[in-house]
Amino acid sequence: MATPNTRDQIIIAADQLIYQQGFDHTSFTHIAEAVNISRGNFYYHFKSKDEILTAVINLRRSNTHQMLKQWEQEHTDPLQRLSCFIQILRMNQDKILRYGCPVGTLSTELLKLDHRASDDATMIFILFRTWLRRQFIALGLRSEADKHAMYLLAQSQGIATMANAFNDSDYLDTQVTQLLGWLDDLIQTTEDI
Repeated sequence: MATPNTRDQIIIAADQLIYQQGFDHTSFTHIAEAVNISRGNFYYHFKSKDEILTAVINLRRSNTHQMLKQWEQEHTDPLQRLSCFIQILRMNQDKILRYGCPVGTLSTELLKLDHRASDDATMIFILFRTWLRRQFIALGLRSEADKHAMYLLAQSQGIATMANAFNDSDYLDTQVTQLLGWLDDLIQTTEDI
C-alpha cells in the first residue's frame, strides 16, 4: 500500500481528531502537529476548517460505501449482510466506548453548531438507511423495508450512545445479541407466513 500524500495525511489525521475531540475543538494546530507539518504547508492544502470538514465527510462517506460494498461481495445472503451491520458495534467497541459513534457524534455536533455541513454529514446515515432498506427488500420485506432499516439504524445509534455514556461493554454486547435475536425473529416470522 502506498504512503498517503500530505493532503491525504491531513485528512486522515483530521478525521481521527474530529472523532476524538469534536469538530469545534479541533484546530489547524492540532492537525498540523498530528501530521508533523508546518502551518504554512497545512494552509497550502486547506485554506479553512470547513474545507477540512468537507474532506473528512467525503472520506467517511467513501469508507462507508466501501465497507458496504465489501459486505455485499463477501456475503450473498442479505441476512448475513445485516448481521455485519449489527456486529460493527462489537468490532468498534473500544472506540465507541471512548468516543461514541463517529457518524452520530459528528452529525449531532454539526446540528448543534448549525453548521452548513450538517446535511452532508447526515448523508452517511442516508447511505446506511438506503443500504439497509435494500437488504430488507432482498429478504422479501419490501412493504416494511424502510421501517426496519430505520429501526436498525436507530437501535445501533442508541446502543452506541448508551454504551459510550456508561462506558459499558457488557451493555453493548448484550444489546448486540438482542438485536441479532430481533433480526432472527423477524426472518422466522416472515418465513412462517
